[in-house]
Amino acid sequence: MSEARSLFGVLRHSARPDIVDAIERLVLEAPDRKLNRVNALAFAAEHGFDEEQVINAFLHASRLGLFEISWNVLCPGCGGVLDANTSLKTVQSETYNCSLCAAGYEPTLDEMVEVTFTISPRVRHIEAHNPHELPPLEYFRQIYWGSGVDLPDEGYEAKVEQFVLESLELPAGEKAVVSLQLPAEFVIIFEPVTHAAQFLDVKGEPSKERQTVSLVFDRLHRHGEAITLRPGPLRILMENHTEVRALPSICVANDALHALLSRRRPFLTAKQLLSNQTFRDIYRTDTIDVNQRLKITSLTFLFTDLRGSTELYERVGDLAAFDLVRTHFSILHEIVGAEAGAVVKTIGDAVMATFPTPDRALVAAMRMRDAMLTLNSERGNDDLLLKIGIHEGPCIAVSLNERQDYFGQTVNIASRVQHLATSREIFATGSVVDNPRAAEFLTMHDLKPVSHHVSLRGITDEIDIFAIP
Repeated sequence: MSEARSLFGVLRHSARPDIVDAIERLVLEAPDRKLNRVNALAFAAEHGFDEEQVINAFLHASRLGLFEISWNVLCPGCGGVLDANTSLKTVQSETYNCSLCAAGYEPTLDEMVEVTFTISPRVRHIEAHNPHELPPLEYFRQIYWGSGVDLPDEGYEAKVEQFVLESLELPAGEKAVVSLQLPAEFVIIFEPVTHAAQFLDVKGEPSKERQTVSLVFDRLHRHGEAITLRPGPLRILMENHTEVRALPSICVANDALHALLSRRRPFLTAKQLLSNQTFRDIYRTDTIDVNQRLKITSLTFLFTDLRGSTELYERVGDLAAFDLVRTHFSILHEIVGAEAGAVVKTIGDAVMATFPTPDRALVAAMRMRDAMLTLNSERGNDDLLLKIGIHEGPCIAVSLNERQDYFGQTVNIASRVQHLATSREIFATGSVVDNPRAAEFLTMHDLKPVSHHVSLRGITDEIDIFAIP
């Protein structure tokens, strides 16, 4: 731990010291399970810290080697981890199937990919570093369920016992026989290592004759049609054809199971992290593979441009104009980062930034406009006049020119909206001003957007643009 203490000392230079202190206490004092797949948002809520500052602290800690980042593909239904990845580059499948929910999902970066932080084995060895040695209940808690499932610290085992009829460890290549009494319930035999499931629809008159079900765990067969059985004695024959231990559990799909899985909490999504300035600064080229096309169902884009920049260079000279433009870029970068956004790129005097939600983009736009007015006032002229456009919608995260970028009609519309904007008003689309949090912000500040029905170059249908005074 001496090396870790020195690394925490370094971390205090790039993250808030009180947050670093809390993370260090976590590493030194917390039980093993608390250091596996740490939910940064839950950590921030527990300690009363700002979410973005906690995310930044964990990112810097990971860069120093204190933590390892995991990108986990989640089932939207049950919250289980369908695939765990050390890099977003390995999220390659077009569809991920959850055998427990008997459903397939096309991955999106909004709510289907979580980002968690696990302590490095160099700093502290925890049980989850050897997941195939975890007891069955801890495997479910620490490996199968995502960090958005709010499993209780106290009484976890007792709650699980309310719906688990039987669970066992089945070594690689071994066979086992389980005998039990089937209740008149919907029963699931689930194996979390191979993600295999078999549904048993138990109904009808009770049977005195023993019924038999045979299952093979081999990573190929994940889900079969539901088998209809009668209440009564059942023998389950199981074979593990994999190279690792299997952990089959026989569960009743009752209210206790549904109550446990319905406890949800916010978690750090891939979308949120890709729109984090610290993440983009640290992991510039190591995010998305050049052949990947990752969908995001909702992302907010903000474009800015300086009006009359050509005249500015002519009026004050190249050197003075360059210094002014550089100052303006610095201010915008700071505001974007402070509002949970990230600058994707700069093009000439223009900025393209992303935000996880429309309200954060709107607040950033207001701050940008005010900052330019203040800077102009200090200089005694109106050299820096900023045009701002905002739009929200679906897009695709891609890798272009060795940089993580975005593609799609939403990006095109946002850019066109900025071209229409004036230097006095912020232009936004209906998807932005209709957002509940954005609308609340406008109402609180007594701002009444003025609607304009316009045509945008390259866009077939006319749309409503709102000028925010």
